[in-house]
Amino acid sequence: MSKLKLIGFTLLRTILNIPYRMIYAFVPQFARGLGVEPSVITNLLAQRALVGVFLSFIIPFIETRGRKFGMLLGLGFFTAGAALVALSPSLATFGIAMVFGLVGKSLHDPSLISYVADHVEYEKRGVAISITEFAWSLAFVGGAPLVGWILSRYHWSTPYAIFGLLGIGAFIFVALALTDSAKPVHHEDGRLGNLKQILKSPVVLVAFSIGFSLLAANELVNATFALWLEDSFKLQIAALAGASAFIGFSELAGEGLVALFVDRMGKVRAAGTGIVANCLAALLLPIVGKTHTGALVGLFLFYITFEFTIVSIIPLMTEVMPSARATTLSLAGVGHSLGRMTGALLSPVIYGFGFSSVTGVVIVFNLLGALAVWYISRHHD
Repeated sequence: MSKLKLIGFTLLRTILNIPYRMIYAFVPQFARGLGVEPSVITNLLAQRALVGVFLSFIIPFIETRGRKFGMLLGLGFFTAGAALVALSPSLATFGIAMVFGLVGKSLHDPSLISYVADHVEYEKRGVAISITEFAWSLAFVGGAPLVGWILSRYHWSTPYAIFGLLGIGAFIFVALALTDSAKPVHHEDGRLGNLKQILKSPVVLVAFSIGFSLLAANELVNATFALWLEDSFKLQIAALAGASAFIGFSELAGEGLVALFVDRMGKVRAAGTGIVANCLAALLLPIVGKTHTGALVGLFLFYITFEFTIVSIIPLMTEVMPSARATTLSLAGVGHSLGRMTGALLSPVIYGFGFSSVTGVVIVFNLLGALAVWYISRHHD
């Protein structure tokens, strides 16, 4: 697969990731714009994650339609959600757009990653997938400052008009430029055959639990870091946008490290190393976070180690059941969504005891993930 095509896929994923991630960076600003408490926004994040649990079961029904179909369907939902807020801004449409954005990612991303896996051998797949994962960090590096600039000058719903137009452009690009890979064949047991096969595999199920633990830990920090920075240092919207971009750079570095080392280290070993490093970063975060600079350094270390870990797991997941890649990746999204929902629901309660309590619970979730990685190490890679 050419680097040019991988760059194009990265840009597509960046478009979907910016509105998905910007909520975390600007929880106080969206809450004020909508006239609600910040807890309302974090509750919406939890509800979005809960919806993601059920969305992942759609993929088994559309995987045999091909990767291109899944990508286009996802982009269609994404664009519809953004347009809805742009045309009728309210708390209700804001919540609907969050769900539609998740629907879009849940359909688009497994299809895109499966397309890459179809065309890149496993030994080199870590590099290829890590390139498309740059979209996650670019959403903060480039997207957060842009959204912050827009929010400081225009209405809170203005970014959604821009995302709607970008979604239309992305849809047209995929429809005209992408040649689909060979469509997966139907399972001999019908449309739910792949699902039944996955649910009977202990290794695959334990692999799913890694994502749950890591995403629960990460969501605790995602949902509270903006409040922590604002409460501790009275940061305004421009400073929060800058902090988000700084976090994006750390994730970008983490994805770069994956590209350099994951195929050489092995996917399981890389994931285990990343979890240990993320625990150390979480332990350090409240210690160094007594100053604005120290807080940014701590967040940098936390997000670079998390990103290295989670991106290392993705190529592993593409190979635990190759006959049903998109379904496996989508069901892994169930674990991710449950983890995000758990972290989002716990975040306001735990943050009430202080940010140190947040990082303590992060370490507990990470250790659960480490146990799952140890189990996988005995059966895979």
